[in-house]
Amino acid sequence: MFCCCVNSENKKKYAELDAKLAQKMVESRRNYPGHRRLKSMDSIIMSFPKLREGLRNIRSVFESYDNDRNGTIDMKELKKCLEELTLSLSEEEVKGLYGWCDVDGSKGIQLNEFIVLLCLIYLLAKPSSESNAESREIGPKLVESIFDPIVEVFLFLDKDGKGKLNKAGVIKTLNSEDYPLERSPSHVTNMRFEEMDWGRKGKVGFREFLFAFMSWVGLDDADDYMSS
Repeated sequence: MFCCCVNSENKKKYAELDAKLAQKMVESRRNYPGHRRLKSMDSIIMSFPKLREGLRNIRSVFESYDNDRNGTIDMKELKKCLEELTLSLSEEEVKGLYGWCDVDGSKGIQLNEFIVLLCLIYLLAKPSSESNAESREIGPKLVESIFDPIVEVFLFLDKDGKGKLNKAGVIKTLNSEDYPLERSPSHVTNMRFEEMDWGRKGKVGFREFLFAFMSWVGLDDADDYMSS
């Protein structure tokens, strides 16, 4: 269940982050040509094994900073992690993203929230010019290899290039007549979009897409970690 306890100040801050991320998606079309190679849901699913492997690498990072093994990372632990990844973001920006990704209001970032948070920071931040070193487990190059293909999936679904997914566009894309053998049944495409559209507004930003996309890819050993 997602937490709705957001005050007006934070709501405004999160709306600004949402707009900034949408603009980033619009600008990204020039930098992520890989989305043009995707043709259908089948071509997306074929990338799942490699993406799953990358997400497991991020899980290892999460475990290394979850010192008390309680399944969450606090702000202090997050700052240390970002320092090692050499991602340059102000403290205010980190706090804003931290709150934006803590969707259940638990005051701690869980594994799926951490993955989303790291991806948003990767997209919105610039690598520090002071160091190009990799962290002990994951660095800028590996982060890029994990998140760039996910961005390309979003861009593939965002046919009108406005930085937001709309239901009609997603359904049309996944049921393209150009690839009749790979068309998804209408009930499946409707279900996929509903999994992303938390507010039932008919439009989906990258953050909501990313939470849903991770569940499609699956991190099949996450439950083992949470219960250990």
